[in-house]
Amino acid sequence: MSDGSRPSDAAAEKRMKLRYAGRCRLCEAELPAQTTAVYEKSTKTVRCVECQDHSPSEQSTHVAIARSEEAPSQSRAGASARREYERRKEKDEARTRAKWGRLGGVAVALSDERQSTRAWERGAIGEERLGARLDALAPDIAVLHDRRIPGTRANIDHIAVTSAGVWVIDAKRYKGRPTLRIDGGIIRPRTERLFVGGRDCSKLVDGVERQVSLVREVVGEVQVTGALCFVEADWPLIGGAFSLRDLHVLWPKRLTKVLVEQEDGGVDVEAISELLATSFPPA
Repeated sequence: MSDGSRPSDAAAEKRMKLRYAGRCRLCEAELPAQTTAVYEKSTKTVRCVECQDHSPSEQSTHVAIARSEEAPSQSRAGASARREYERRKEKDEARTRAKWGRLGGVAVALSDERQSTRAWERGAIGEERLGARLDALAPDIAVLHDRRIPGTRANIDHIAVTSAGVWVIDAKRYKGRPTLRIDGGIIRPRTERLFVGGRDCSKLVDGVERQVSLVREVVGEVQVTGALCFVEADWPLIGGAFSLRDLHVLWPKRLTKVLVEQEDGGVDVEAISELLATSFPPA
């Protein structure tokens, strides 16, 4: 909503039998007609019952939230991106209605969304899907979603706190295959660049490195690792994941596997997650 207010969960969602076949917004499972699912009014999409426990309205930071519903660490994956999408969508529709007058409703129905507006929804869905996977790792791993960087308009998509350290995770819903390109190394200085589908996306690495640096300032000697997680990229059947400037580039299933397989480093998960939740409030 443009004024920042949000409807209650009961008003925003409805459990129902589908009249028509659909697809779960989070896990993309096919949902035949007459399947019981959850309809989300705000996004006009459905999700399967299996994903209900990890829905955006129910996502939490596990350890900190368990003690109080008023905890400052409360957050939802993709919340700020979805709010921005709704704001831009409302603005675009209002502009179209003003231009076409009485035919405004018809014009809105027939118009395609602007690419810049649709990009925010794509980003929100990517964060929500990854967020659901990360939430499933609780209670061993604490996860903070959509955290605001104080003093800026930027945010951190996900922060995962494990007994081995902290992970700063940026979710991207890009098409194409992520690849590492290395230039120089003998005569010229070695440079590493990230390409996705042939496009130079190295600026994404710069962004995560800045986020990692900010988190390190908060947690001190605790190990902090950065990751770029591409939700719908064209990954090969064998291999594919790589590191670039100490940053992991991988996909959701691979990321969760890496997180759960880390050796115990003695990190106090609850204390560190609470510290980070205070330092980086919900966006």
